[in-house]
Amino acid sequence: MQKNPAGSSPPLNENQFTRHQPKWLSDRGRRAAIGVAIFLLAFGVRVLTWHDTRLEVRKIQTVVVDDYQRVAELLREGGIKSFFSSSAALADLNTLGHPPGYPILIAATDSIFGRSITALQFLQIAADALATVVLFLIVAELLPLSAGAAAGMLAALSPQLAWNSVLLLPDSISVLPILLAIYLLTRAVKDPRLLIFIIIGALIGLSCWLRANAMLLTFFVAAAALVIVTKRRWRFTLAVICGTLLIVLPLTIRNAIVFHRFIPLSLGAGQTFLEGIADYDKEGRFGVPNTDVGIMKQESEIYQRPDYYGTLFNPDGVERERARLSRGFAVVRSHPLWFAGVMARRGASMLRLERSRLISPEPAVSHNLDNLAKLGVASAINPEQMVSSGTVAPGAAADLNFDGLTVVLSSNMNRYGLQFASPVISVKAANDYVVVVPVRIVDGRMRVSIENAAGTVFSSTVVEPFENTKAFDQPQQELQLPFVPFRDDEVRVIWANEASNASYSSAELGTLHLYELGPARFLWTRYPRIAIHAIQKLFLTAVMLPLAIFGLLILLLRKQKIALIVLSAAPLYFFCVQSAVHTEYRYVIAVTYFMFGFAGVAIGCGVNFLWKRLKTLVSTLLLV
Repeated sequence: MQKNPAGSSPPLNENQFTRHQPKWLSDRGRRAAIGVAIFLLAFGVRVLTWHDTRLEVRKIQTVVVDDYQRVAELLREGGIKSFFSSSAALADLNTLGHPPGYPILIAATDSIFGRSITALQFLQIAADALATVVLFLIVAELLPLSAGAAAGMLAALSPQLAWNSVLLLPDSISVLPILLAIYLLTRAVKDPRLLIFIIIGALIGLSCWLRANAMLLTFFVAAAALVIVTKRRWRFTLAVICGTLLIVLPLTIRNAIVFHRFIPLSLGAGQTFLEGIADYDKEGRFGVPNTDVGIMKQESEIYQRPDYYGTLFNPDGVERERARLSRGFAVVRSHPLWFAGVMARRGASMLRLERSRLISPEPAVSHNLDNLAKLGVASAINPEQMVSSGTVAPGAAADLNFDGLTVVLSSNMNRYGLQFASPVISVKAANDYVVVVPVRIVDGRMRVSIENAAGTVFSSTVVEPFENTKAFDQPQQELQLPFVPFRDDEVRVIWANEASNASYSSAELGTLHLYELGPARFLWTRYPRIAIHAIQKLFLTAVMLPLAIFGLLILLLRKQKIALIVLSAAPLYFFCVQSAVHTEYRYVIAVTYFMFGFAGVAIGCGVNFLWKRLKTLVSTLLLV
């Protein structure tokens, strides 16, 4: 019989292997089961969010959305050849305001499903649900399974991530390649292979085709690989960078062929750089406009080029972008400490969760809102009735206009306070309704809602003046507030301030019309909606940020070097690079995923601690 070397474990025979096999399979099975559960939960939450907001999302970032749709239409009409032609419509520099990945995705989706916004949204919903599973796998690969499960569940339930997944923008879907790259990095630590690191870089490059914000992320991920890989580290580090270049360079070469300029991905860095400076220059010391329109207008005046006004990039888009960058860098050089403070404040703002709409506890309207005129008005409240029977908050005023056709509403100075409530409107249970509210917002920012006497909000939207339009030129907007009452009820239309920059809000209100659309559907969703709505109330910065900090401290105290580096690489990139330019929450959604990753560590450790205490207590009681 062959003896084993001293100190080594005896080899497993067939029976021993069979005995050990179920444990390995059960661990893998648990991961698969948790991953499927997280995906289904995330997908369900996002579908409910889509159901609530599908009538509103087309109104979000309409100029940007229209630009993506326009480029997608050009791609459909001209085909792939037009993408590389310097004489095609796609050779207009105004098509370079964003990378072409999202328009290509839109064109591909439309070619398969027809011109369907819903198909595109469900593709994004599925991708975002998959992203929550990838986050779970990243954390579970490095830390206990409970920490990964907690991180994935947080991402699945997050109203911030769910809301962004249904917008007609590439911000949400561009995060999935980044998360996949980080997941492969966690796997490559144990078994480093050159091809895997090339794929990691390629995934980051794919994200850049969707949004240019991650353009320099490859260097941070490469640096992470340099630290956590022990053998042939420089080879693997360079492989990450080369993988990104393999994906990005074809677009750079295409831009050189079509536009005869060096444009790595897209234009817009100079514009966002200047607007980012202007955001924090409240006194206007640098004379930099904080809007696209302001930049175009100023450039047309500076260069005496009227044709510069109206477009950001055509004509002379590359030269104008370089001038913008030079102007921004001049401000940074002359005020380095001030700009460092701006970057610090902007980086800190990335840790704040967006104020997002929660899933409504009540089912959403399922009927189409087109052709309301064919239905006829179920109920109406004219301005005279609103003034005589409505409720006005202290310090606010609601007066009949001289023509008697509108109500002039002036708010008090409460930033979020209720200002005016219409007379009550009677509605019947389990029916779809929509209230059409004609509003001309003159100044400020207001939230218009449908509420009952108990304070339940059935529908809500925010209205504000059109940008760069004088008060007396503001057009009337027809707000549509759809809702489904769960029981026979009386509701009111509520106007409230919504953190207006102006000292007070002012609006003119027309006659309210209530339309009854027909019997409601999907009423059974009320029960999961109530549960999810209650949980989503916890998704506040005051709750999630302390959890994330606690999770970070746990990793530091336990000296989990690899987990710290892997979970911090992407957030550090956005803190250090994205903080230099104008930033919106949707640009830095990836940071939120990793915040949930750290929060999952804290929750997972807490659950494990309590579980061990509970088992000890039960064992003690059984022995007594």
